[in-house]
Amino acid sequence: MLKRTLALTAGLALSFTAVLAQAADVLKVSAIPDEAPTELLRKFEPLGAYLEQQLGMKVQFVPVADYPAVVEALATDRLDMAWLGGFTFVQARLKTDATTPVIPLVQREQDAQFTSKFITADPNVKSLTDLKGKTFAFGSVSSTSGSLMPRYFMLKDGIKPETYFSRVGYSGAHDATVAWVQAGKVDAGVLNASVWQKLVDAGKVDTNKVKVFATTPAYFDYNWTVRGTLDPALAGKIKKAFLALDPANPEQKKILDLQAASRFIETSPDNYKGIEEAARAAELLK
Repeated sequence: MLKRTLALTAGLALSFTAVLAQAADVLKVSAIPDEAPTELLRKFEPLGAYLEQQLGMKVQFVPVADYPAVVEALATDRLDMAWLGGFTFVQARLKTDATTPVIPLVQREQDAQFTSKFITADPNVKSLTDLKGKTFAFGSVSSTSGSLMPRYFMLKDGIKPETYFSRVGYSGAHDATVAWVQAGKVDAGVLNASVWQKLVDAGKVDTNKVKVFATTPAYFDYNWTVRGTLDPALAGKIKKAFLALDPANPEQKKILDLQAASRFIETSPDNYKGIEEAARAAELLK
């Protein structure tokens, strides 16, 4: 009986080890849902295929419902890597154990000097001064470029959105903010500069109607972050793969273009200290 029990226990242990080994062969990746789910997947598929080739393992994209879901999944090791905004990176970093905090690997070159665009379809609006008492839209409350940093800069100029505008709404995503403004649902809104340019280039916004009337100062924003408990050797391979993407290579340029990146560069937690300070000043972190 004892031998049978030991044999069963050993079998279960081997099965569990096999499951862990299989799980370790899949890199689970996600991204903050700052655009439509179909667009996020379209942007990721060629990158995922490239990473599979470079890493020699399966790469699976895991869609999430909202920004907090990405932070929670990464902080609890249910994701291996995620595309985060500066604010969601700060949230994830603060949420994880200090001994194994999430690690930012790379950012796009432009993310060191990122900006947000204020847009309107009202020809009479030339500046934020013209919007007093009107309606306004942010993206997601957890968005760095669609909420936190624009709010921070407005507060520095003495504008508290909830009392300055007649109504403040949250569209949930940058492309949704443009749709709200273009449809007249709100008088103005703010979104990240990269998505704005992409929508303009794709002809998905009527620039005869919707215009940019202000741009924020620059700040650090997006990055690719891995969970703190990820094998350092694998994290190193991932970083190397991103840094190796070459715009002179036609296939790799397609990947970079979909990521709206000229190239990827290394980043570090220190780059996002300003984001944390802004979040505390805006009372979005306690």
